[in-house]
Amino acid sequence: MEQRAHFSKKLEDLKVKVLRMAALSESAVHKAIKAYLENDADLAEEVVIGDDVINEMEDEIDNFSLELLALDQPMAVDLRTIVGAQRITVNLERLGDEAVNLAHRAIFLSTRPPLPHNPKMESLATISKTMLSDAFKAYVDDDVALAGQICRMDDKADDLNIAILRQLVSEMVSESRIVERGVHAIMGARHMERIADLATNVAESVVFIVEGTSMKHSCKG
Repeated sequence: MEQRAHFSKKLEDLKVKVLRMAALSESAVHKAIKAYLENDADLAEEVVIGDDVINEMEDEIDNFSLELLALDQPMAVDLRTIVGAQRITVNLERLGDEAVNLAHRAIFLSTRPPLPHNPKMESLATISKTMLSDAFKAYVDDDVALAGQICRMDDKADDLNIAILRQLVSEMVSESRIVERGVHAIMGARHMERIADLATNVAESVVFIVEGTSMKHSCKG
């Protein structure tokens, strides 16, 4: 009984570590999006500098998870908890990378005249942030229903990304002077759409942990 309590405590410690990394990744995403939308190069630089901490946390969680797998040999739901946490951690590190990529776009665009206002870009930013926040809430609460909602939201992010691409290409054809900025803006939208994708991956991992089922091929169905 004592051994089981000790193992349960280690699983709780694992979840706390993942949530700490999630908080850092979410903060990086929020800062990067704000920097991008507001042409704030200083804030973007904060994102780039802070990425090392996220990478270090991934290594720490990976090592902790491997120790749990090797020493305690968990079964069933405990095994899913550990493997699911590892999957989430991989996506958290990728979220940090996408935040850095978006920050680099923000730094470049801050040195150029602003492009015409694009409400769709703001809508994509909002839905990406919402999906990410909801994905972490689903993980905290083991909320499979919320995880499913996040999967369905991803189609909206994809549609917005395509709409932004089409609009920017049209503007670039009409005005050749904005081509360089337009390409960076297209990539900025792509980074935000990838953030939505990664939030979906986290949601899929929640379903795996709780139910032991995979949503990889049915999430968007």
